[in-house]
Amino acid sequence: MNTINYLYPHWGSEHLTAVAFLKLVTEQGFQGIEMNIPRDEIFRDELLQVLKVARKQNVNFISVFQQVLPLKTESVEAYISNVLNRLEDMLPFHPTFINSHTGKDYYSFSENCKVIEAIESFSNKYDIPIYHEIHRGRFTFHSTTTLAYLEKYPKLKLVGDLSHWCVTSESMLQDQEQILKKIFPYIKHIHARVGFEQSPQVNNPFAPEWEDKLNQFIVWWQSIINAQEAMEEFTITPEFGPYPYMPQTPFSQNPLANQQELNIEMRDQLKRNITLV
Repeated sequence: MNTINYLYPHWGSEHLTAVAFLKLVTEQGFQGIEMNIPRDEIFRDELLQVLKVARKQNVNFISVFQQVLPLKTESVEAYISNVLNRLEDMLPFHPTFINSHTGKDYYSFSENCKVIEAIESFSNKYDIPIYHEIHRGRFTFHSTTTLAYLEKYPKLKLVGDLSHWCVTSESMLQDQEQILKKIFPYIKHIHARVGFEQSPQVNNPFAPEWEDKLNQFIVWWQSIINAQEAMEEFTITPEFGPYPYMPQTPFSQNPLANQQELNIEMRDQLKRNITLV
C-alpha cells in the first residue's frame, strides 16, 4: 500500500451549495468526497458540473456516494427495488465506489442475502465497487452476525465504522478481538469517528477524557490497514457528524464541538499516527 486518501463528508454541510462544498474540500486538502446525494435537482445539476471541474484538475479525485434509504415498512422485494433505483440514480455521477447501507437488522438471514445478491449483481453489471457499511439497523449491525454473511459471501467488502458495534454490544469490543481479526481484511474503507459504549460519537475525541477511546480506535484503524493485501491505495473519511450524533447543550441546543474542525483535526491526527504498510 502506498497512499491513504482522505475524503471529506457532505454530512453536516447540507446548507452549502455544491460549489461551496467542493471549495471547502479542496481548500482543506482532502482528496475527495463522500456524499448521500441530495434529491434537490438544482444541487444535483451543480454537483455534476463541479465534479467535472474537480476531475479535470485532478484525475485522481475520489467520489464516494452513499446508498441510504429513509426508514419505512416495506417488503424485501420493495426494499430491493428501492435500493436498485437509488443505485441507478448515482450512475451519472460516476462513483469511484458506492457505500451501501444494506439490508435491515430485523430481516432474516435469507432475506438479507437476497438484498446482498441484488446489490452485488448491480455492482458486477456496472463495474462499480460497492462496499457495505457496518452500521446499526443494517445486516452488519453486529460483529458475529456479519461474520456469517462474510462466510457465505467471501468477496464482500465493508466500510468500517466500528462505533456502531460498540453501541450495539455496549462495550469497547474487548471480548471480540478474535472476531474483529477475521473481519478486518474485508474492510476496504474506514469511517474515522470515535464512539464509545453508549454512543456512536464522543463530543470531542481530542479531549483528555476520551484519550483511551481515541487510542483504541487508532489501533483498530491501523490493524485494518495492516490486514489489507495488494492494495496500493486506501480511503478514510473522518466522519464526525452534526446533531443527533453531535451532543448539544440543553435548551440552547448548541453543539458541544465544531464538526468541521473535528474532521479536519482527525485527518491530521491520522496522518501523524497511521503507518502505511
